[in-house]
Order: sequence, then structure tokens, then C-alpha cells
Amino acid sequence: MSLDEAAEMTGVSKPMLGQIERGQSSPTITTLWKIATGLKVPLSSFLQEEKTKYSVVDISEENAVSAENGAMRAYTLFPYDPIRNFEAFYIEFDPGCIHTSDKHNDNVEETVYVISGKLDMVINGEKVTLSEKQAIRFSANVTHSYQNNYDGLCCVYNTIFY
Repeated sequence: MSLDEAAEMTGVSKPMLGQIERGQSSPTITTLWKIATGLKVPLSSFLQEEKTKYSVVDISEENAVSAENGAMRAYTLFPYDPIRNFEAFYIEFDPGCIHTSDKHNDNVEETVYVISGKLDMVINGEKVTLSEKQAIRFSANVTHSYQNNYDGLCCVYNTIFY
């Protein structure tokens, strides 16, 4: 995005945006608010210092959220992030596990990538079978279920985009 485009979107002058970009000026809270509003990002994203340029997650250290009497275990890899608008999970389904998810809001999309095992997805009544190293992407604004109708453990990555 050019400075001209940013200035038009935010209502902050091009010279001021240039000075902020080069670190030659510290913006007031009013200026930050205009920039955040114009760029459609949370004001808090400008107020938090970036801790690292990467995140490492070890699910062995996380507590699983279980469902279906413990037959499904979901581990949060990356919690919901309002700036990136997604969350990611590692999920294990024991043999025979069936988990039904209510429909999400419009424009919510999910991806499911099967790491190991086999999984039946039923999306709005239509069954799709996924094997190891296969993935699916779907609009999640319909009822959908995850079914391990097979003998072995099924492990997946699940990402939800809002």
C-alpha cells in the first residue's frame, strides 16, 4: 500500500505517516485511532510489543479439551487471534468416535488435514471420506460431523477461519 492510499484510508497526512513509518515521530493516541480505524485493525495491535517472530507449541504441555466421553481430544495449537482471524487445533478421534458440530456463522471456513488414520466427514448431509495425507476445506455454516468409523486412531489438524 502506498502512503497516498494509506493517507486516504486513514485521514492522516502522508508526511505524518512517513515520519511514523521511519520512526521519526511518535503518533498520538488520536492518530493511532485514525490509522487503526482506516486500516480496519484493532487499536491494541499498535499498543502491544511483538514478543517473538515465531511461536512454538508443544501439545504435550497443553491440556486437551475432551468430548464424546473422552473419545475426542482437541489440543489448541494457536488460540483465536482477532488480527489473523483464525484458530488451529490438533485433534485425536478414537475408533467409533462421532462428534457433531453445530453450524458456525456465515463466512466461517474450516480445513481438516488427516495426519494419520481415516475420517468420515458429514457436511450438510454429504459424506466425504478422508485418508491419511488428505485434506478438506468447507464452509462451516452448516451442521458437520467428524466420524472415525474405523479401527485405528485418527489424528487431524483443524483450522477455523473467521
